[in-house]
Amino acid sequence: MKPDFLAYVHDYVVLGDGALGSYLFEQGVERGRNLDLLNEQAPDLVLAAHEEYIRAGSQLIESNTFGANRFKLRGAGAGGRAQEISRLGAEIAVKAAGQSVYVAGSVGPTGLMFPLHDAEAGPDEIRAAFCEQILGLAEGGADLLMLETFSSLEEILLAIEAARSAAPQLPVVSQMVFPAKGMTALGEDALLCGRRMRDAGAALVGSNCGRGVDATAQAVSRMSSLAAEGTPLAAFPNAGLPEQLDGRMIYPAQPAYMALRAKEMLRSGVHLIGGCCGTTPAHIREFRSALRIKPVRVRAAVEAVRNEAPAPAPAAFKPGGFLQSLRLGRLPIIVELDPPAHLDAEPVLRGAAALAAAGADAISLGENPLAVLRAGNLSLAALIRQRTGIQTILHQTGRDLNALGLQSRMMDAHLLGIEAVLAISGDSAAGTDQPGVSGVFDLRSYGLIAMLEGLNRGVSMAGQPLRKQTEFSIGCAFSFRPEDPEVQLRRLEKKVELGARFAMTQPLFSAEAVERMAEQVRHLDILVFPGIFPLISARNAEFLHNEVPGISVPQELRTLLARYEQTADQRKAALEHTAALIERVAPFIDGLYLVSPLNKWEIALDFVAQARRAGWTGSGRADKILQNTTL
Repeated sequence: MKPDFLAYVHDYVVLGDGALGSYLFEQGVERGRNLDLLNEQAPDLVLAAHEEYIRAGSQLIESNTFGANRFKLRGAGAGGRAQEISRLGAEIAVKAAGQSVYVAGSVGPTGLMFPLHDAEAGPDEIRAAFCEQILGLAEGGADLLMLETFSSLEEILLAIEAARSAAPQLPVVSQMVFPAKGMTALGEDALLCGRRMRDAGAALVGSNCGRGVDATAQAVSRMSSLAAEGTPLAAFPNAGLPEQLDGRMIYPAQPAYMALRAKEMLRSGVHLIGGCCGTTPAHIREFRSALRIKPVRVRAAVEAVRNEAPAPAPAAFKPGGFLQSLRLGRLPIIVELDPPAHLDAEPVLRGAAALAAAGADAISLGENPLAVLRAGNLSLAALIRQRTGIQTILHQTGRDLNALGLQSRMMDAHLLGIEAVLAISGDSAAGTDQPGVSGVFDLRSYGLIAMLEGLNRGVSMAGQPLRKQTEFSIGCAFSFRPEDPEVQLRRLEKKVELGARFAMTQPLFSAEAVERMAEQVRHLDILVFPGIFPLISARNAEFLHNEVPGISVPQELRTLLARYEQTADQRKAALEHTAALIERVAPFIDGLYLVSPLNKWEIALDFVAQARRAGWTGSGRADKILQNTTL
């Protein structure tokens, strides 16, 4: 539970996030696309951006709703859906924020010209537009409202009035643009604007965007007397004036310089600091270090809640068929194969048979990873089971089917003898190789896990009895990040609460990272399989590091492979590294999750054989499941 925002920001400096729009463009969103509609078209992309800022140290993130008002949305054909789109944006931010990060509902200007001479809308319609946007943000769970990038005092006062009417329970942070010398483009003084905003009901006032760091510093300096009177200030400067280079907007202000200027702004009374256009997680990380930002203190609030009532006993979830099939006294091994991008499945089936004979415990099969077309994994999983008897783990995303189709597909999986499902949201459809594809996302990972747990109890999502129960071992993804594991660890804990019994991580490339991960999850009643990806070349390492979300290949390993000119020598060094890594981590991990590089199952086969020759037993936690005890 987060402390009250207003009480907290009066006592401490709160670190906000950086640019969302320019950051999304840097991640590949095409210029000119309506960013607010990404809340329904590519929510995972928005979620990932929020999470990146949280990992960098943001204690407050802003929803992707800056332009989600009826006037700006009309150009995208969605003018009548402002409240819905705002709600979706807030919900995505709330999902990322967890229990210790504040969510500010972002509200930008309408785009209308002020003063309102011969305007297309009058004050009443403008207030109504702000009200519907703010109602959506409140419904989505925002902790406060962030009115930002307004150049007109007249317009932002209308927005504050709407906020006090539509969501009086939410504190308002009110920020204007002062391009130079603490003055708006219309010649309004920052101190005057600050007083008017405060008197209208804003709890914090300040400046964002504009002509770079110096302009924002001048503006909050002009407002410093308000801070002395008890009104905290907010500052979110741009990373300098942008320059267009090769079709990209380049912002010159470096993180260290901005952090230095941020210190100056704190002396003016700024208690909420972040970045606007051109700032990135790197800037926020530098702010956190330079300003010595402390984590939001949530422990007392959490303990108070715990003391109100005893914690409920943990649910007795089924281990499921896959986990129950593991053999006592040996290290469990999962090997991932991709279904083919064509209709010839025989190479994959041969690989599965060889891996089963070598001692693998399960074959894991992705579902159109990266939204690239492949053969269906359900039919392939069933064929592998029929031919080899080995367990198969079906990756199931929420991207491609609605809730009805997902339940039907899982019933199909049960009828075909599948006993393990990895429940994941799925990669965004924005990167698909097929025309006209859009993501469905009726259910994401949490909803999929809850659905599967219900099927294991013999009921549908509507509570209807199904006459029989499924026997799924419910799995989930765990994107462990050694440098900042807190956010993903909270998500894993939630997945365990919902019924997940095993987890598979993204590839990890150092024993230290695997050991840290194992320590972080030791308290959970779940088996965690660290992902091991055998690299095959320096180019392969660079591609994974730079182009595949969630994978980070250590610099020292990439440097090692780059020393060799010949690809064969690079592969030899990489596979030696993988063999040594597996040997180091085998004694303390719950199990091994081997990813076949480029579907070269022969490489994974060698490591399965290595593990079985060595007789490694792992942590022994799998044996406790087999013996019907908790971990």
